[in-house]
Amino acid sequence: MKKLMPILLLLLLATFAKAQESLKYQKPPTEILELVEAPLAPSVLIDKKGENVILLFRDPYKSIAELSEQELRLGGLRINPKTNIGSRTTYYNNIKTKKALKPSNTEVKGLPENPRLANFNWSPDQQKIAFTHTTDKGVQVWVLDIKTSSAKKLTDEIVNANMGNPLEWQKDNSGLFVTTLPADRKELINTEEAIPDGPIISVSKGEKAQNRTYQDLLSNPNDEFNFQQLALSELKLLSLEGNLKPFLPTAMYSDVSVSPDGKYVMVEKIKKPFSYLVPYYRFPSETNVYDQSGKLVNKVMDVPLQEVLPQGFMAVRTGRRSMNWRSDKPATLIYAEALDEGDPEKEVPYRDEIFELDAPFKGEGQPMFKTINRFSYVQWGTEDIAVAHDYWWNTRNTKSYVFNPSDNSQKPKVIVDRSYQDNYSDPGYFVTTKNEFNETILVINNGNSYLMGDGYSEKGQFPFVDELNLKNLKKKRLYQSSYTDKLENLYSGIDMKKGEILVRIESQNEYPNYYIRNINKKEDLKQVTAFDNPFKSMQDVHKEIITYKREDGLSLDGTLYLPVGYDKQNKEKKPMIMWAYPREYKDKNSAGQNTSNPNKFIYPYYGSPVYWVTQGYVVLDNAAFPIVGEGEEEPNDSFRKQLVDNAKAAIDAVDALGYIDREKVAVGGHSYGAFMVANLLSHSDLFAAGIARSGAYNRTLTPFGFQSEERTYWDSPETYYNMSPFMHADKMKTPLLLIHGVADNNSGTYPLQSERYFNALKGLGATARLVMLPKESHGYSAKESILHMLWEQHEWLEKYVKNKEANTANENPK
Repeated sequence: MKKLMPILLLLLLATFAKAQESLKYQKPPTEILELVEAPLAPSVLIDKKGENVILLFRDPYKSIAELSEQELRLGGLRINPKTNIGSRTTYYNNIKTKKALKPSNTEVKGLPENPRLANFNWSPDQQKIAFTHTTDKGVQVWVLDIKTSSAKKLTDEIVNANMGNPLEWQKDNSGLFVTTLPADRKELINTEEAIPDGPIISVSKGEKAQNRTYQDLLSNPNDEFNFQQLALSELKLLSLEGNLKPFLPTAMYSDVSVSPDGKYVMVEKIKKPFSYLVPYYRFPSETNVYDQSGKLVNKVMDVPLQEVLPQGFMAVRTGRRSMNWRSDKPATLIYAEALDEGDPEKEVPYRDEIFELDAPFKGEGQPMFKTINRFSYVQWGTEDIAVAHDYWWNTRNTKSYVFNPSDNSQKPKVIVDRSYQDNYSDPGYFVTTKNEFNETILVINNGNSYLMGDGYSEKGQFPFVDELNLKNLKKKRLYQSSYTDKLENLYSGIDMKKGEILVRIESQNEYPNYYIRNINKKEDLKQVTAFDNPFKSMQDVHKEIITYKREDGLSLDGTLYLPVGYDKQNKEKKPMIMWAYPREYKDKNSAGQNTSNPNKFIYPYYGSPVYWVTQGYVVLDNAAFPIVGEGEEEPNDSFRKQLVDNAKAAIDAVDALGYIDREKVAVGGHSYGAFMVANLLSHSDLFAAGIARSGAYNRTLTPFGFQSEERTYWDSPETYYNMSPFMHADKMKTPLLLIHGVADNNSGTYPLQSERYFNALKGLGATARLVMLPKESHGYSAKESILHMLWEQHEWLEKYVKNKEANTANENPK
């Protein structure tokens, strides 16, 4: 027996040694790799007159080396403490300019070497754009002169961009307000080396603090110190000649906005005490208004720490909130106050009241109107016309009101009252323009406003422009897209009197490009951009929208792709991968609406399953997975059954077309889609394999609500138990690939979720593989990570789906 023990120990160690693989980053097959490495078309900025176009270029991915730069996660922020900007900032590396109706682009002269550009800000006159450039030392301010297509540096690495956008233009175009690094910033504490001087203690005094499971929170006094040092900045005025002038002394500034007339500056700053339970935007804050000399005019908000709120998604704090400048007035502030003490459980006729406060911003504001639901925002128009919007999550209701800002004795008139999930009834969004203050207001001509809509209907998608008289509410259709082989998205109005609007047109194999359309003239369409299709290897792929019905009669749809070169005349049954994301609805009418368009450009991105049409797979993407709970019933009361019914209906529909071997179907999803995958594999035998990326699998770890579930675990423990794949790991009989970013920052999807779920599956003998991607967040960005993720998915599909018989005969026998 003594001789046997070392042998058993060696066997045990060998077993554990095989549990992990030492694997370098891999790459997917060549056909997929070529699509992944296709260059990105530039982002497009167009001025309000539709004359000048700015093209912003960037690489599709970061590198793992970039993600490996130093990062501090504090108060809900992720900061590079060396460069003083968000560590996950997306950077552009080139800029070009062009005239809207001319074909040629102009290179911008004077850009820095190795550009890392961000925080683009139009000047009020739209003749310049300010932006930041991040070096290995820090953040600089640059400005682009559009007329000369030249850029110049205004500062060295003095900018503090840790709290977000550090730039705000002065209204006279002469310069910018900039948050700069304080001269007396203290050296940060190395928390890995620091020796604790005591325990970390949190206290509950009997108040309910039912907060979601936020990530990257402060967790000890050292974190508090580092957060404060990184948040501190000085607010300065920067001229276009590069001269700096002090404006406000050192504080933790989180927002700066200039009044429409440029005479006042509203500044929000964070205060102590900090919290270990909520992110920085729920820390105490103070909002003050200053004049142009930096003299305090008045304090307009003083917000305490917000650890405690009533239960429910529609809960808000009491006191002033949503404070903004009124865009059609020189210097008037607007804010909302809850009439239900911020508690959605209280029954009241009106939820919020909106006030205005004129300079010098003293005392209480003047009441303007009340909203039935929770206030959202106002679109200002003229002295006597404005439109307000509200919403209520529990009923998915939204209302819009037209009201007279100059006469609060006139009751606002409800002009829209609908479910915001009802796409077929969507009236569209109001067209806006810039006024003399360069602020956004409604376009109103002779009392008429304009609405641009997506145009979803039972017959398809036909975007439209309507004219709406805000006095008598009469509506007239001015334009409706007639394309049946293309998709025309309406972006903005350029000149509604002339009928000029900005549109984007695309088709399955025609890359999206921008045009100026005159809706008053038939076929008046002028091209603005001419981007080539970088995915030509997929341009002949067959794509269609299929519609089908669930067992209960609910209409569903999905986007079906057939493999490259597939012969529809001689159908061959192929393996299929289905990708989906569940969505909750409060009525079947909205849940059954089709908002997929077959004419959308086939755009493979890093998370897309469409790549696998190059590998002989049928792909059903964006398969509809509605979860419906009408009346008193909540959607999640029957979550599992509806998931399985959705999946079965989708597979039945594609199988009926004769394209697939239904024994070789995989299901995949990301985030809540991953949660869906794990549930489907545990509670059905529909699939050969699954891919679950960055999901949550044990809902008791998110006890105060998740996704669209606002009940707590203690309100409905059976819901949390029934919906948690972790609780049903013993039912898993299907191979499951789990992928997760080690640095996931999404609320609820801690990496621990995948790690513990995998341990449960492994302990119960299920076939599973866990891939943890170093440095990656909830979405993946490093090229090395993305290529490896695609390799993992490909290998999994090849082994357990396409070649299912050869590889599963001895695994998990049923």
